[in-house]
Amino acid sequence: MRPRPLALAATALAAAALAGPAAAQARAAHPQPYHAPRTAFGQPDLQGSWTNAWLTQLQRRPGLPLTFASPAEEAAYEQAATARSKAAPGDALGQGASEWLPVYPLARIGGRVRTSWIVSPADGRLPYRPEAARRVAALGAAFAAAVGDGPEDRTPEDRCLVAGGGSSGPPIVNANSATAKQIVQTSTEVAILSEMNHDVRIVRLGTPGHPPAHLPPSVRVWMGDSIGHWEGETLVVETTNFHPQEGNRLAFLMSPDAKVTERFTRVSPTELRYAFEVDDPATFTQVWRGEMPFRPETSPLYEYACHEGNYGLPNILAAARLADRKPATAAREEPKRPGE
Repeated sequence: MRPRPLALAATALAAAALAGPAAAQARAAHPQPYHAPRTAFGQPDLQGSWTNAWLTQLQRRPGLPLTFASPAEEAAYEQAATARSKAAPGDALGQGASEWLPVYPLARIGGRVRTSWIVSPADGRLPYRPEAARRVAALGAAFAAAVGDGPEDRTPEDRCLVAGGGSSGPPIVNANSATAKQIVQTSTEVAILSEMNHDVRIVRLGTPGHPPAHLPPSVRVWMGDSIGHWEGETLVVETTNFHPQEGNRLAFLMSPDAKVTERFTRVSPTELRYAFEVDDPATFTQVWRGEMPFRPETSPLYEYACHEGNYGLPNILAAARLADRKPATAAREEPKRPGE
């Protein structure tokens, strides 16, 4: 005897009710990847204002893990990092937390606190070659002593040529202020505007296997020559041909022949995931990699009038000239001893 339609329907409803919780658990264990909204020309939409204003920095403090095993460890580390940011040792200029420089949180990726952007090498430190490490030390000492025979001896940031600390990229790192980035897309280019120093990077787009041609090696430009293509949800950007004077970014060194590969992926409505790798055999013993989250910037981008108000560079050079004269001045002013 064939079952009646009502009996079949009841059986199907019962099976669906039993399968519902199991299916929900399966979906929770294996969530579907996020798909960003599309632009009018079909690309994943990365447009808008984003910020990487985090307390997390490029390198990791020695001995720390990349992530912690428990929320209690995360809370203790964040409390200590916040205290350090509020009162930097030897801060004679009051550059700690203030009404214009808030205390930012530590970045989280996948819900876990990150102690550095660098994920490889495993210790979270820049893998400098010995000669590059010596140059880093010498540049740091010169910077601290305000040494400068002329503007060319100072960093590109001092000279208002690029954004401070390498925040305009590539790779993009986080500064302590003016951290906003505005992304604008067309079908053939992506523009990334940095609030700091109003730098604009233009990424020329191609297709996988058919990228636009890089500039000739003899042509060196600020922020490099950036070529991009889409791989599914991700914008992949390869940059070469860096300007020779751009190597000292305060946060790290990089040679003009470096190659930087970046990946921009919108992983949720409120997060743009940024990953990068730096291939620079002249400076580092290995390729190093990092990643960071960007979150929406709710404040407007403000004008960054660096050149118009750049009294810092003349003051640095004036202080250097004063230091040059100090030995002669001290000799002239030294009081004579009796009998001389």
